[in-house]
Amino acid sequence: QVQLVESGGGLVQPGGSLRLSCAASGSIRSIANMAWYRQAPGKQRELVASITSGGSTSYVDFAKGRFTISRDVGVNTVYLQMNSLKPEDTAIYYCHAISLPMYISWGQGTQVTVST
Repeated sequence: QVQLVESGGGLVQPGGSLRLSCAASGSIRSIANMAWYRQAPGKQRELVASITSGGSTSYVDFAKGRFTISRDVGVNTVYLQMNSLKPEDTAIYYCHAISLPMYISWGQGTQVTVST
């Protein structure tokens, strides 16, 4: 099993930036894919971006050009750099991992609020 701990959320003004971190522990070598999801009040949780164990990345449309997912293998951490933030980006952001054979892990979430 894999344990995930997110950090880096907070309050930011529109147009600002934040970098979220997700530290993984446990069965690190079994991780096949990691991703960031978000859930806004009253809405379903949605995918933001993902990165495979090979380093391939993918983004949903609203994240393209503004968000960047990356990883530091040495410290078992995945990041989400968010730029040009908008009020509609306000949500709880969750880290997600798929580890072999097919275990799903979620972090506890970190709140991101974009407001003046």
